[in-house]
Amino acid sequence: MRTLIYQRFFKGCRLAVSLLFTVCLVASGNAADVHVVDIDGGIGPAKAGFFLRSLEEANDRYADLLVIRMNTPGGLVDSMREIVSGILASNIPVVTFVTPNGARAASAGTYIAYASHVVAMSPATNIGSSTPVSIGGGDSLPIPGFGDSEEGESENSEEPTAQPGSAMGAKIVNDSIAYIRGLAELRGRNADWAEESVRQASNIIAIEAVDLNVADLIASDLDDLLEKLDGREIKVNDDVVVKLDLRKPSITIAEKTWRDELLDKITDPNIAYILLMVGIYALIFEFYSPGVGVGAVVGVIMLLVAAYALHMLPVNYVGLLLLVLGIGLMATEAFVPSFGVFAIGGLVSFGFGSILLFDDDLGGFGVSLGLVLGVAITTGIMVVYTLSMAVRQRRKLSTTGTEALIGESAIVIADFQNKGKVRYGGEIWNAINGGTEKLISGSLVTIESVDKLKLTVKQGK
Repeated sequence: MRTLIYQRFFKGCRLAVSLLFTVCLVASGNAADVHVVDIDGGIGPAKAGFFLRSLEEANDRYADLLVIRMNTPGGLVDSMREIVSGILASNIPVVTFVTPNGARAASAGTYIAYASHVVAMSPATNIGSSTPVSIGGGDSLPIPGFGDSEEGESENSEEPTAQPGSAMGAKIVNDSIAYIRGLAELRGRNADWAEESVRQASNIIAIEAVDLNVADLIASDLDDLLEKLDGREIKVNDDVVVKLDLRKPSITIAEKTWRDELLDKITDPNIAYILLMVGIYALIFEFYSPGVGVGAVVGVIMLLVAAYALHMLPVNYVGLLLLVLGIGLMATEAFVPSFGVFAIGGLVSFGFGSILLFDDDLGGFGVSLGLVLGVAITTGIMVVYTLSMAVRQRRKLSTTGTEALIGESAIVIADFQNKGKVRYGGEIWNAINGGTEKLISGSLVTIESVDKLKLTVKQGK
């Protein structure tokens, strides 16, 4: 009887444990898997690669939602299109959330927002300014960036006008309009305002964005966003419509790897500029001190890393040429002295080249003016120091050959009026009296000139 009671007791315990495990499993299964990716600052290759890997991971885990927390002034067209293509191919809903308060989704950020399934904005945020900007002028690749609402349009017409000297301006604008209108029609957003943001660089705040069907909702933070998205039906693609259940969200924040951090740092225009300068100065040091090897190794490594960064950034090639020309002129001054002409010209060219090196019109891709001034001043000090050393070296008397004797003292061996002999450096020299006084034996005379083995001397030291 007692054995039967024990058996029933243990059976009941196993049943309770199994029931508890099942409840926990069901509860954990109901937790929505939400992935969050932060895009902060200018959008370049490093940020695009980081986002696409995070999006791929979320799709592989069949996440319920991916949220992009965005605050960007714009970015590069290739990087923006990669992000947009990833969102359009996603099998899970993607939400662009312009946050925190005061953030913006300008330029390239507007295109990404229009490609997303849902657009949310925090209070005091804005979106727009999608006018494309060409880097380096001419027929360069279009970059979505800040545009001038007055530039490229006439007073009585909304049609875009090509930039002076090229029809490429109109082509870039029309291509951008078609691209963003296609995204607007795909997601059911306001296509007319999207076109206006390209033509006239229009920009609107969060409340206006919701009223104009540019954004879907306003949320104060991530928790508020998920609460307002709970129960919303989202059409992911033509065949899939999902209903979000976000009552118990499990949030995963995408973390950057060391590689992401490294690429993000070196593609910062200020860091790329510093790497370029360090590489150039290291090679100059090696040229001045050949055989050491440190300058060559450091210079080549820095220049290769800088070349990678410049390849990824919107480089203005006129600025780059001015920069290289300036350094070349300053280096020329050291080998072909021009009394500062090359040095001053090189310094001016260097300064203008540094300022023009990156197109700051894009937002987030300009070099700090303070950094440029600091490097220019340092370079100027180096040039002045080098020139002063060269001038002092020129003024210094020769210390070798017969010219080294001029100004030195010799001792008269025997009295003479016109011609005689003097002792200098332990040697006896023939001498001519360059003065009118008679030279007395043992007195000191100064050597005025040298003619072969004959010295012209004068009384006194």
